[in-house]
Amino acid sequence: MFPSRLDSTLAFDIAKAMMDGFNRHYRLFRTESARAKHRFETRDWRAQQRAQRERIEFYDLRVQECVRRLVKEFKADEQPMEIWEQVKLLYIGLLVNHHQPELAETFFNSVTTKILKRAYFQNDFIFVRPAVSTEYIENEEPRALPTYRCYYPTQETMLAEVRRLIDDFDLRVPYEDLGRDAALVLAAMKRRFDHVKLRANFQFQVLSGLFFRNKGAYVVGKIINGFQEVPFALPVLHNEKGQLVIDAALFGEDDLLILFSFARAYFMVDMEVPSAYVQFLRSLMPRKPRAEFYNALGLAKQGKTLFYRDFLFHMRHSTDKFRIAPGIKGMVMLVFDLPSFPFVFKVIKDYYPPQKDTTREQIRDKYLLVKQHDRVGRMADTLEFSEVGFPRDRFTDELIAEIQKFAPSQLEISDRNGDGNIEVVLKHVYIERRMIPLNIYLQEAFDTLQSASADDAAKQRARDQLRRAVLEYGNAIKDLVAANIFPGDMLWKNFGITRHGKVVFYDYDEIEYITDCNFRRVPPPRNEEDEMSGEVWYSVARNDVFPETFGPFLLGNPLVREEFMKHHADLLDPAFWQTHKERIASGHVHDVFPYERDRRFRVQADKELLD
Repeated sequence: MFPSRLDSTLAFDIAKAMMDGFNRHYRLFRTESARAKHRFETRDWRAQQRAQRERIEFYDLRVQECVRRLVKEFKADEQPMEIWEQVKLLYIGLLVNHHQPELAETFFNSVTTKILKRAYFQNDFIFVRPAVSTEYIENEEPRALPTYRCYYPTQETMLAEVRRLIDDFDLRVPYEDLGRDAALVLAAMKRRFDHVKLRANFQFQVLSGLFFRNKGAYVVGKIINGFQEVPFALPVLHNEKGQLVIDAALFGEDDLLILFSFARAYFMVDMEVPSAYVQFLRSLMPRKPRAEFYNALGLAKQGKTLFYRDFLFHMRHSTDKFRIAPGIKGMVMLVFDLPSFPFVFKVIKDYYPPQKDTTREQIRDKYLLVKQHDRVGRMADTLEFSEVGFPRDRFTDELIAEIQKFAPSQLEISDRNGDGNIEVVLKHVYIERRMIPLNIYLQEAFDTLQSASADDAAKQRARDQLRRAVLEYGNAIKDLVAANIFPGDMLWKNFGITRHGKVVFYDYDEIEYITDCNFRRVPPPRNEEDEMSGEVWYSVARNDVFPETFGPFLLGNPLVREEFMKHHADLLDPAFWQTHKERIASGHVHDVFPYERDRRFRVQADKELLD
């Protein structure tokens, strides 16, 4: 149905204005990302956090600007379909030799769907599939940095090359001892090749941009030795004196998957060609979807586009049905899943029990808070969609009945495209990575420990599973505290276990900033009647929190209680929470590392001294 001629100057002007809008967006996005280097060098952590929040809003602001311009200057919302057919084709022409064509296509979709009414809207007017390849794009302008740098060390020059690849980032802060750090990195690398001969093409490949997040900067690359490739990342931090140190050396896909986890805040990286960064990162972590790389790089709209394409592809190649998600049902969110797809779908209910004093708008605000906050590896990222259509025949009747009962305002079942295919349309839905609910994970351990048929080895594994889960649960809460987040509802069912064994929080309707909470001790009973009463005998304001009362809800199982009290008894003490609140209020930003403490070079050196 596309036109045989592209002769409309109006269509070209609209296409050019949209491209101008995207170029402005990416220029501002890249400028803010590049400034992360200066904020890191000057240790301006509060500004780094502020920039992280503000950058997330850039995309929607630029889309709104572009929509207003198109409507005002070109009456774009009144143009016939013949014009829009030409707009898309002319826009494709503008993508030739563009360095961010996939992002520009997504921007086009965002603007177009806001201008065209749903009844008028057709897929021919947007990019359902990419029209321009992102393969082999490079910035060929004079003095432009390549996507990655290559270093070719020999046995004799190995240390010098490690030092050079760090120096090439040109951080304007002195290292405490770069020679020492380079030697530590090299020693860690050599352990990967102790019994392997260095091949003719032995090399280091390192992405040209530093990855900034929280209080760290990360060098990301890989070691290539013949047919062997080993991904690595080097965290660069400030020491107590403001000097730089390489804090650790991370190796292998699993280490980098944790560094790039969906439960962590987005990186700030200065990239001219983001698709080239994604391609390089995929070579390090081939199990991770491309959508999640774009998310990790702060390009969440592109991540959302790719996720939806992956989802549609999965739907075409699967036959199972959406169902009510296993586990304890939530009071605020209705959760369902597709067993063959590793994500869960959440819809805000229309009605809440009396103890949930909240509204739909407040819940959406909490999810936005999480999106903008440093998630420190402990809060799952979410994708937010509106007006999502699913085939009706892929929904169980039980799930449809559940939505009709608890969220009728969010459900429409119709043939909205007029093609005879009945769709389930959800007005608003959040999508998150599926995890094993922590209460189910613990129950599996309890069942094994109580099973008469389980052997000693199985019971030992169950005890280890329980210990690890309880330890990680407390660590997750402490990391959230360090990031100024009080989870609110700390029940086990609101936390999940990732494939790497990390505990992640995913129920956001009661979260608050630590600095907004008032942590109190339970007042002593005034008399015997207070002591025997099942009711609270003291006043409780809205943001009052009584950590001493957590125990009865969390530690009913004696095995869990024993393990919890061994490692995390301080979580039941108001002083723990109040101390963190005061430090955060005074401007302190805690270090939260995406790797275990014993991976730090300093910790390893201290251990060697003790040994």
